[in-house]
Amino acid sequence: MLNMANPSAAFRWWRLPCDGVGLARMEFVINSAIKVHPMAMVHFDRLTDQAAKADIARMTKGHADKTGFFVDGLARGLSQIAAVVYPRPVIVRMSDFKTNEYADLLGGREFEPHEENPMIGLRGASRYYSPRYEEGFALECKAILRLRKKMGFDNVVVMIPFCRTPLEADRVLQVMEKHGLKRGLDGLEVYVMGAIPANVILAEDFARRFDGFSIGSNDLTQLTLGVDRDSEELAALFDESDPAVLWMIESLIARGHSAGAKVGLCGQARRRSRAVAGPAAGGTAGCAGMGTCQYFRLWTGMVGRIGYPISPRAKRLRYRTIFPTGCQRVVPPAWRLIRATCWIR
Repeated sequence: MLNMANPSAAFRWWRLPCDGVGLARMEFVINSAIKVHPMAMVHFDRLTDQAAKADIARMTKGHADKTGFFVDGLARGLSQIAAVVYPRPVIVRMSDFKTNEYADLLGGREFEPHEENPMIGLRGASRYYSPRYEEGFALECKAILRLRKKMGFDNVVVMIPFCRTPLEADRVLQVMEKHGLKRGLDGLEVYVMGAIPANVILAEDFARRFDGFSIGSNDLTQLTLGVDRDSEELAALFDESDPAVLWMIESLIARGHSAGAKVGLCGQARRRSRAVAGPAAGGTAGCAGMGTCQYFRLWTGMVGRIGYPISPRAKRLRYRTIFPTGCQRVVPPAWRLIRATCWIR
């Protein structure tokens, strides 16, 4: 499954053979297509930043209700991703900006607190029921509802990021249901990011509330090792192949499967760390006991048809499994740059 951030990328990569989109980040669509803080549209009349107010008024011209601009733009952007792989699943992660990133949106500074460490601050699930943002989250839900109901993209799966506790999961699911997104209704599946050690320790409790986990190796590494992933001073300590991180990944896969939940890996560890990438790509190195993983096969014939150079050896192979260790690569450079989500059987 592909990871996509920008809707325009969907039309660039739509012919690639894949099982769907394993991660579509809602905040990237907001940043590229909308550029306005949702709360600035909900409370437009309260804005004191006149320059931002004028820009928002210009951008939302033609919308009697300015929140319609946000919902329309978000639904359209996500629909481009959902359309190119339909009816295969597209996992849309609800917004996961940090407060400093939200503040950079038009009108955002009036609605965001200053935090010393936004990475572990008001982000992800905790925003969705917070009085500071619940009205903004309602617009996100409305866009997903429009995407699935009115536009017909019932292949869209919702994913909740950075959910700290089962109680928080309950609160988020209640807010979603309040705004028309009820887990199980019309086939709606809701996943959760496995990005916090608590998601591993209480995997069975989270599995009762969600249909699947997607392991976010960046956050999981950061919080397992206590290393700020943005710190240059600690960069050498940020290691997804650390035994503690591998134990977390292995444990979540095993316990999630035992509880009947789907488990995926969508962080950068699959690409950067051989210890994680080996089993995630079907190899044998690292993370012994993680179980059988889905193979990533490259349809080299299709790659050739869309114009990427392929080595003579690759041309003789219809399919080629990526093994990060212990073999020669025959994968074209363009393929190696594509981030993918591994859904582990």
